[in-house]
Amino acid sequence: MDESRVVNPESQIGEQYDQSLRPARLHEYVGQPEIKENMQVFIEAAKRRRQALDHVLLSGPPGLGKTTLANILSHEMGVSLHSTSGPVIERQGDLAAILTNLEPGSILFIDEIHRMNRTVEEVLYSAMEDFTLDILIGQGPAARTVKLDLSRFTLVGATTRSGLLSNPLRERFGIQCRLNFYAAEELKIIIIRSAAILEIEITEEAALELAKCSRGTPRIANRLLRRCRDFADLETSGVVTDSLVQNSLSRLGVDVLGLDNVDRLILEAIIQKFNGGPVGLSTLSAVVSEEQDTLEDVYEPYLLLLGFIQRTPRGRMVTKKAYEHLGLESHSEQMKLF
Repeated sequence: MDESRVVNPESQIGEQYDQSLRPARLHEYVGQPEIKENMQVFIEAAKRRRQALDHVLLSGPPGLGKTTLANILSHEMGVSLHSTSGPVIERQGDLAAILTNLEPGSILFIDEIHRMNRTVEEVLYSAMEDFTLDILIGQGPAARTVKLDLSRFTLVGATTRSGLLSNPLRERFGIQCRLNFYAAEELKIIIIRSAAILEIEITEEAALELAKCSRGTPRIANRLLRRCRDFADLETSGVVTDSLVQNSLSRLGVDVLGLDNVDRLILEAIIQKFNGGPVGLSTLSAVVSEEQDTLEDVYEPYLLLLGFIQRTPRGRMVTKKAYEHLGLESHSEQMKLF
């Protein structure tokens, strides 16, 4: 092994970083260059005006850095961050309690905001636009409405399915960002940084090999890095090499394109049970024993990115590229033999 190619953790990350793998500042955030450039402008403009940042909507598949960006915004603006999620806020009173306790300029981060109750969501409309909150006091004929003034705050909403957001809510976000899958070179930088924080020795070739199998997702890259560290501790004295990465991924059931056992199960189910499709999502969900939301949010985006499946009005279909990757003949090619 060429020792000169081993990345020295101390040369990459100093003591200013803690054990969290999330970057704390915008300049540390890797990837999404357009979003970074635009957010830098919006942040600096808001700070010069001494105003709260406009409301931000972050959308994209899981694991691409939506929560990380919310934390970065709070650090860059120098304000506190209050985190919750859509399903947790069940009643209007729950949201009202959160809003009335926000400090001026603070950030309220709502993950999976598309899963928020529509009745609860209506409370946000006046809060986001006018920074006021209407509270109903009393019952029956004696009931009256009291308008409370809220501190100017920034709502950061994260969603994996922006299409499920209602138009009135979506239009109230002044800044809307769509996060895309990462390139292998970007993931390589993330892996080397994470390895330095976790005090893992890794070669550049191993980092790139790991990046190519990470499905364009930093969360998966960091997860695979930890598992490779486990194998390395027992087999290579803690050094993650290219050969160790290949062996580790093979044992984890991850192939050269990052497909895991569930991905192959989905493709093989469509091919073997439905002659390549089309097949409806509910039927496919029952066959592979996975929830429909999991198929749509976790597995389909990457399979669509690779061009392995197609979404049609009649259902999901497997493409020729998927047959070639799995080493199988398509149904049409099989029919030609007869």
